[in-house]
Amino acid sequence: MPELIPFADAARLFTEFEHTAWRLETQTGYASDRSGPNWARWQRGEDVSHSEPDAWRQNVAEQTAAGKRFERVRLLDDPPTEGQRFLLARAPSNITAGEDIRHLRRADAVRLSLLDFDFWLFDSRQVMRFVFDEDGTTLGVLLTEDPAVVVAACQTRDAAWHHAVPSADVGGAVRSTG
Repeated sequence: MPELIPFADAARLFTEFEHTAWRLETQTGYASDRSGPNWARWQRGEDVSHSEPDAWRQNVAEQTAAGKRFERVRLLDDPPTEGQRFLLARAPSNITAGEDIRHLRRADAVRLSLLDFDFWLFDSRQVMRFVFDEDGTTLGVLLTEDPAVVVAACQTRDAAWHHAVPSADVGGAVRSTG
């Protein structure tokens, strides 16, 4: 079993990967979003679809300019949770930086028997699995190159990507109903 490590200790993978960094997001919301400044702005009904480049988006832009791909599929409940609506509203900033973000209904993910945890898959060789507490706070990540885990992640990626729809087709920026 891999050892739980701080996310920051694995952040190097976002610059070291060779071809693709692919993410599955399964949570209904993330504590990191709720604690950030854009959450309060969004709660007030402000447009949070575009922001100044931060370290994440700068790296995405640099890596995609070098020919690498950043892709992610976010699961959506029916109706979408508050946290999921926030991510829909924020997606344009990451898309502008170079990420390809798509969405898949949770019911479809269950029907397809996809993995039910958040992870990054790097170059179809290494999996970074997130561990969260009950409030959606990241406790750390597990890194593995175990072939069985990597194959399961690749199968999830392929099925999710095939059935997911681009963010723009989900409705683009969604205003808070709160």
